[in-house]
Amino acid sequence: MEFRVLGPVAVVTGRGEPLPLGPAKRRSLLAMLVQCPNAAVAVDRLTEAMWLEEPPRHSRTVVQGHVSQLRALLAAHDAGAHGVELRTHGAAYLLRVPETLVDAHRFEELLRLARAQRAPRDAVPVFQEALALWTGPALAGTVHSPLLEHAAHALEELRLTAVEELADAHAVLGEHATAAAVLRAEAVAHPMREPLIAALIRALGGAGRQADALHWFHRTRRLLADQLGVDPGSALNDAYTALLRTAPPSAASAAEGAGRGATPPRTAAAKASTPAPAPAPAPTPTPVSLTAGAAPRPQLLPRRPRAFTGREDELDALDRAATAAPGAVALITGSAGVGKTALAVHWAHERGADFPDGRLFVDLHGYSTVPTRGATAVLRELLLALGLPAEQMPGSPDALGARYRELTSTRRMLIVLDNAHDSGQVRPLLPGGDRCVTVVTSRDRLGGLVASDAACPVPLAQLPAVQSTALLAAVLGPDTVANEPEAAAQLAALCDGLPLALRVAAARLATHPHHGLAAFVRELSDEHRRLDLLNVDDTGVGAALGLTVRQLPEPARRMFHRLGPHTGATLDICTAAALADCPAGQAALALTQLAAAQLVVEAGPQAYVLHDLVRLYARSLDPGHDPDGLPRLLDHWLRTLLAASAAAEPGSEPCCALPVAARGPAAEIRTFADRTSALAWYSAERDTLRGAFDAAVAAGLDDRAWRLVLLQWPLILWQVRDGWVPLLEQGLACAERAGDHGAQSRARALLGWVLAEEGRSEEALGHLERAPDLSALAGDRAGEAVARINLAIALTRRGTPERARELLVRALALAEEAGRTETVTLAHQHLTQYLLAVGAHDEAACHAVRGLALAAPPLAAPRRVVLRTLYGEALAAAGRTPEAVRQLDDAISEARASSYEEGEIAARAVLAGLAGA
Repeated sequence: MEFRVLGPVAVVTGRGEPLPLGPAKRRSLLAMLVQCPNAAVAVDRLTEAMWLEEPPRHSRTVVQGHVSQLRALLAAHDAGAHGVELRTHGAAYLLRVPETLVDAHRFEELLRLARAQRAPRDAVPVFQEALALWTGPALAGTVHSPLLEHAAHALEELRLTAVEELADAHAVLGEHATAAAVLRAEAVAHPMREPLIAALIRALGGAGRQADALHWFHRTRRLLADQLGVDPGSALNDAYTALLRTAPPSAASAAEGAGRGATPPRTAAAKASTPAPAPAPAPTPTPVSLTAGAAPRPQLLPRRPRAFTGREDELDALDRAATAAPGAVALITGSAGVGKTALAVHWAHERGADFPDGRLFVDLHGYSTVPTRGATAVLRELLLALGLPAEQMPGSPDALGARYRELTSTRRMLIVLDNAHDSGQVRPLLPGGDRCVTVVTSRDRLGGLVASDAACPVPLAQLPAVQSTALLAAVLGPDTVANEPEAAAQLAALCDGLPLALRVAAARLATHPHHGLAAFVRELSDEHRRLDLLNVDDTGVGAALGLTVRQLPEPARRMFHRLGPHTGATLDICTAAALADCPAGQAALALTQLAAAQLVVEAGPQAYVLHDLVRLYARSLDPGHDPDGLPRLLDHWLRTLLAASAAAEPGSEPCCALPVAARGPAAEIRTFADRTSALAWYSAERDTLRGAFDAAVAAGLDDRAWRLVLLQWPLILWQVRDGWVPLLEQGLACAERAGDHGAQSRARALLGWVLAEEGRSEEALGHLERAPDLSALAGDRAGEAVARINLAIALTRRGTPERARELLVRALALAEEAGRTETVTLAHQHLTQYLLAVGAHDEAACHAVRGLALAAPPLAAPRRVVLRTLYGEALAAAGRTPEAVRQLDDAISEARASSYEEGEIAARAVLAGLAGA
């Protein structure tokens, strides 16, 4: 048997089979025990590791349940024969285990053994054996709590040190290429770990790969400057200086001139005075016969972009694309304003030394206010730049293309084709030589160019938060951002990480410096003004997006004009169909076209992301064109919520019906396979549903608004302490404005339940006491039953259970009169709990049996698990222990079959109590 933490947390049998450890919390508990073998670990410390946030009130019971499961699992696989035992020590647990069975212990022992070897050749295999124990990131599969993350980080640091020591041993043996191979993967994963990069530079230099070594130095220097604002440390500078002293002249010259435009770092004064190697002469291009004299070397690039920030991964991707094949074509794609041209021009300037025969740049105006440029005009421009006299210009388009390919066939050139509309616009402009590189930028994916010319896509997304803030600092000055860091981060978020939006925002701030970042953020937070504020003169986000929308095919343009009412970042085909009032097939086609134009981003099958600035621009287009758009969207959400609640709580009755004025479904409604998928959808769409609620309130659609709140009840019960009170209060206010007593009752019953769970009992009772009378006024017997049950529970928890029995008995009668089976079952469940608490065990068992008879499988599995567990408790209290054990075993089996983890843990806890008694 082996315990593993150097990768996914696992227990493996002697035959190499992993044991089924179960959920992340159980793995986290085991990880804590394995890290402290043969030592007691307090329950409080285990709890701290198992919950990322505040643990629930019943956390100790959950811990006990997981310990019981682990203990049973180990016992079932004969752990005792290996000297393994999980013991209880008061308020702590201890895992007795021989340390040789723990991979982390063996790893550390092997490291000590490797370091004790005198000869590097003897140390290498021991280091390799130690590192072979790792199967992934340490403690994988556990909760991301600070305790476990700190422990994982410590183990990872130990692993990286071992990697560096292994590489050092290879280097001492003269195996520099092997050392570089060992280090490179780690350097990619840890790009700012200076000792690691320094070791890689030395290894590459020793292997004769000076150019690669120089690239790694400049890449790391740039990362340190952009992300941390610091210069390289002594280890990195020393490796760089040593490389320059040993590099051949051509490599040293490249370091000075072609290292991405970098200035070599200043080292100590003595090192700075060391004479630099003489630069190598520029390579002579193969002559091409044009007119008398040497062939021209055109340099038609726009000026270098100012304050260019980040994009290290994309620059590296361009490097790879440019060397992927002879005559390489790199394709930079992305949405309007994301910085495609800036990236292409920045890279072209940095790579100047790679293209001694010239660099050409053409704006194809694919997305522009002026007409798209045709191939004939562009070819004439390129041929003139290549030195062909106007009088020798061919007359036909085909001849122009042939002459262009001839003149580029032997040259080493870079051609940047910016702002292409489609693949057909690009193909005639591709050069003829294998030594040429073409960089194309487009808002379209240009899949045809990928298929026909093996173009390498370099997708460009929005800037990450850190790089967005760095761009603001580069334009406004670091002090401005440093003085208001929170406002700078908010500004970056409001600009969606779009470099165009960030630069426009910075321009506004630069011209009004007295306003300050925080004041501008407050202005920009108003969605109605945001696009206007992100326009300066003829430059802005709205203008850039408008050019894209004009070029869309008709289905996509029609869809885009209907997206304005949408309130979330994610968009599925069913919702898009409801917005556009069209069949799902048409919506799918339109979304595919919008994705190709980079206006939405594919996030998965039939799922898309719609960024805020794009959504706001869609909303700004003909805002009154489709007055039914918002009601149609809200009614779609209500139908989807009804389907989700039915899947999340099988067998439950709807808490409300659709409003009388609801529109008929324009498209199909999303379906949910099971409880897990429904709850996952609820959680993922919570912000979107909040936005829909706000939009309904703003439009005066209170009858939709309160329903949008109440139909989230399965998620509210599942995540009851997750800040629901403000939304429920606002939903109650909508129900009051609508004059709907039934809605008010259900809102107060749910709000009271949540307040009680948060420990705010006085506020809870204020709502719960009023809820039954409101339901009675509405004639809603099922609603009154629910309200009475919630009030009874709150009174019992408060320590005043005198009225609870009367409330529950009346709730049961009302639910039976209303014919609501689920509510009848719920009343039986809570009557059983109440009767158990007051010692009426036989009566409690009777109600449990009646509830179980109504909760027919498989629809009501969670309710059945709870009722079986209560029935087991009642039987045990009445002295009928064998029957109790059978019921609890059945509860555990049903819970496991329906993935109801909390129910399984509760049943096991009762069973463990019986065993202890």
